[in-house]
Amino acid sequence: MSRKAREPVEELASAIAALTGHPASTGQRQRFSRYLELLIVWNKALDLTALRTPTAMVKGLFQDALLFLPLLPGRRPIRVADIGTGAGIPGLPLRIADEGIRLTLVEARRKRVSFLSTVKRELGLADVEIFHGRAEAVLSEHPDLAGAFDAVVSRAMAPPTELIGLAAPYLMPGGLLIASGPPPGIQRKALPVGVAAEFRVIPYPALGLKRTFLVSVRPG
Repeated sequence: MSRKAREPVEELASAIAALTGHPASTGQRQRFSRYLELLIVWNKALDLTALRTPTAMVKGLFQDALLFLPLLPGRRPIRVADIGTGAGIPGLPLRIADEGIRLTLVEARRKRVSFLSTVKRELGLADVEIFHGRAEAVLSEHPDLAGAFDAVVSRAMAPPTELIGLAAPYLMPGGLLIASGPPPGIQRKALPVGVAAEFRVIPYPALGLKRTFLVSVRPG
């Protein structure tokens, strides 16, 4: 584990403890450190993120992903699909922090799928499933995924109606779509009439943060 990767990850440990209620384990630290090392190397070729420094990547990607945790269903295990996952955000940090998550990643760009497969192998996350293709195509090719998930997560800033339309076929009745929203304080566009969703601003007092999410429940 390089010092370059270790130091920002040690700062991430406090966020893990605050969000999970448990101290970060040695295994979690090691996995996040290796993930960061791979991200730094692959980012030079694939432009996985506009963030360039290890500290910025840890805060802007890993910690940001972990902020999804309080909105996930409380029972374990749960199945979670990350649609349009890119560099594995938010799905992989959620899985590293919570072994009760059974994670499926969906990504349309093949080179990014290669990166995700490398991370899966290097981090020893054998239970993580990775599918290459657009969300609609993956579902048509793998119909067993339909209605199979407790939650769909996404950092994509697609219009709410589009996100809900992509997520709904993956979700079981009562399942949740949880997607990134605009920063608190930024004026949000009103949701279209008839869209069964809401914006929620979630405070994280221990981290001194607030975060906005789009949340939608698939009707039972």
